Amino acid sequence: MKHKPFFWFVLPSALAMLCFIFFPIISVVVQSVHVAHEQVIKVVETCDLFGCKESTTVDQDATDALRAERPLGQFAGLTTYADINHLAIDEVGDNWRQSNSWREFGSQMLNLPFYKAIGFTLTFTFIVTPLVIVFGFIIAVAVNAAVQKIRGPLIFFSLLPMMITPLVGALILFWMVDARGIIGATLQYLAGDPDLSVKASTPLTWIMLMVYGVWHSAPFAFIVYYAGLQSVNQDTLEAARVDGANRWLQIRHVIIPHLLPLTTFIALMQLMDNFRVFEPIVSFSAEAHATSLSWAIYNDLGGETRQLSSAAATSVLTIIGVAILLSPVLVRTWREFDRK
Repeated sequence: MKHKPFFWFVLPSALAMLCFIFFPIISVVVQSVHVAHEQVIKVVETCDLFGCKESTTVDQDATDALRAERPLGQFAGLTTYADINHLAIDEVGDNWRQSNSWREFGSQMLNLPFYKAIGFTLTFTFIVTPLVIVFGFIIAVAVNAAVQKIRGPLIFFSLLPMMITPLVGALILFWMVDARGIIGATLQYLAGDPDLSVKASTPLTWIMLMVYGVWHSAPFAFIVYYAGLQSVNQDTLEAARVDGANRWLQIRHVIIPHLLPLTTFIALMQLMDNFRVFEPIVSFSAEAHATSLSWAIYNDLGGETRQLSSAAATSVLTIIGVAILLSPVLVRTWREFDRK
């Protein structure tokens, strides 16, 4: 394609990316280095028959004028990133000096809001992502091998978790794991503990959130793999059968290499999606046991006092985290492309 047609072809996409991705990111970065103006305090003297006394009050007019003059707030540099709600530089240093072991240091780190959120976020991402890929592949191979007459219903039921709104699906599982729900009551029976509560246990809550993550996202991997299976070269499979390859060897040496680019695509999508886990935490009311970076942003933006600079700083750290997670996959993909 010539340069001029190519320019007009990519221009709409480039403009959309600038408007909806690049400029918002720049705006968030700028907001993260500013903090809200402090209220202007004035001293007021009141006098009566018994004498005069001074009191302090907020000068609302001066405060409003200051905010109107500098709507972004006052420049704070990287102080928001270093405070206790984010990287907690001072607190990390104190914990390092006071800790007697790596285990104690790690335990103290998880008591800090940001590191508690990043701990669950990374655990959720690195456990759910490979499980989604594995289960999606298994379901796709099983459905593709099924009799033609029952493939339609199997595809429908396999895609059902993805059709349900994430919030609704999370609420359904939330009710099922309740002590009065079928899963909660079953766990109490199997454990022999009538007081066992999934919602009151941090490990069980984490497991419940990850089970939901796999259940909700596996259909995406399934439909991608199922579409890829339709393009497998049947002559190659037939040649493998003639050479005596069983079902497992056909999958290992023919199907898996053929679907490897799709695996890279699914991994990229799932890494980004799982790193911003949010809906399950809200639906399960699991903030006491599990918080994520997205939930921290939501928490900063909620309530009467919106902490815009704190939410912006967490957003920037989330973007950096996603970029770090995706970099190995992107580098590997680029190297493969460069070899071609």
